[in-house]
Amino acid sequence: MTESDREARRRIEEIGAHPWRQRIGDELRVGRGPAIPIIDPTDDTVLVAPPTADADDVRDAVDRAADGAVAWGTATPRERAGAVRDFAAVLERHAEELAWLDTIDAGLPLWMMRIDAATGVERMRLFADLAHSLVGQTIPASAGNLHLTFPEPFGVVARIIPFNHPFMFASSKLAAPLVAGNAVVLKPSELTPLSALRMGELADGVLPPGVFSVVHGGPETGEALVRHPAVSRIAFTGSHQVGRAIQRSGAEVGIKHVSLELGGKNALLLFPDADLDRALASAVKGMNFAFAGQSCGSTSRVLVHESIAEEFTERFVRAVAGLRLGRPWEEGVQIGPMVSRRQQDRALGFIERAVAAGAEVLTGGSRGPGDGYAVQPTVLGGVTPDLEVAKEEVFGPVVSIMTFREETEAVRIANGVEYGLTASVWTRDLDQALRVSRALEAGYVWINDTSTHFPGVPFGGVKLSGIGREESVDELLSYTQLRAINVVTA
Repeated sequence: MTESDREARRRIEEIGAHPWRQRIGDELRVGRGPAIPIIDPTDDTVLVAPPTADADDVRDAVDRAADGAVAWGTATPRERAGAVRDFAAVLERHAEELAWLDTIDAGLPLWMMRIDAATGVERMRLFADLAHSLVGQTIPASAGNLHLTFPEPFGVVARIIPFNHPFMFASSKLAAPLVAGNAVVLKPSELTPLSALRMGELADGVLPPGVFSVVHGGPETGEALVRHPAVSRIAFTGSHQVGRAIQRSGAEVGIKHVSLELGGKNALLLFPDADLDRALASAVKGMNFAFAGQSCGSTSRVLVHESIAEEFTERFVRAVAGLRLGRPWEEGVQIGPMVSRRQQDRALGFIERAVAAGAEVLTGGSRGPGDGYAVQPTVLGGVTPDLEVAKEEVFGPVVSIMTFREETEAVRIANGVEYGLTASVWTRDLDQALRVSRALEAGYVWINDTSTHFPGVPFGGVKLSGIGREESVDELLSYTQLRAINVVTA
């Protein structure tokens, strides 16, 4: 047994012995709902089975959030930003522990989870820095009078996050609504709740009572949270199917402000004059293999001009085949298992149906070794735009290569899906780069890059990829609503 295996075993034993509790207002308590086993995706064994939140737990969390939001919303933005910075500092001191939790219950490489932990803390500080942007206006709407606007918090925000960036999403998505003056009830994925539950424990003495709660559970817990009448603002990251269900559920009980960051079927367009070495490295990076391809921003469609397709494909397949698959805490491992048996089966099903429809597996295409949920990083050739694998989000380590002859054809293929999250354009021709970027139906476009997120640049998609923008001042302001006051002086 290696040193990393011994450390993993120690961490796994600690997880099994820990009394996992939810944060309900300022109270840490065991959920009153049924237990959901948290599975180790490396070997299909149960790590722990913490009880979930039942309807009463959710109601208590929202009620306490509503109480806590009153004083929190009247604090100054600077005071709220200070508390968020304090919480970020606490989380930073526990970053190694939180990274290990995500590695163990999500199967994501430890080196990547350390980066995720740092990114989550960085984004909390970004929104604390943006607190001064919570300003209103004076409007010269009439002579001799005063017309003012004020950004005000909604009150209680429900923040529902997925399994692919457990701590990074829990921390970074918490910051904007808090700085804006709202209380937050966070629901992590039932597959990977441990780092969020630990955050709830670490918030003791840092955030005021009621301002931050964490409830653990499956769809029933999320449904109870979405439908609570005191929740007026909902933010969800995940699949478009669940996003649409949240819109429907919220609309059945009232008018809810909803933002959605959903899936993607993102295209990388490679033109003949591109820097092929850089584009090759970027295509591998853009597939987010460190997350086993479980990323809404993955460039899972590589569109290559036919004049360079043979060379690029040969080099790309060689690079992907060389990725090291293994236990996520091992040094040098580049891709770990998928999060669950269901996700593994889903990815393998896409591959099987693609091959049956005429695609060719150029590398990978099967389960990884052992009893866990690994899928070999896979490249498919012979893919045409009409195939399921070219249109639907796999959310796994599966990338399709397609060819094109003309710029208009490349744009048509890229836009021929129902998603519109990201895209990547590779060319040295600035006119072409800007022309194509403007023609693509995507909310976040890179020219000669992929996957990089820049602090303060709004991220979000169009079409089935969602509504709203995050990672920027746009996200902060989306957690406020404007009040207009008119002072008539005569």
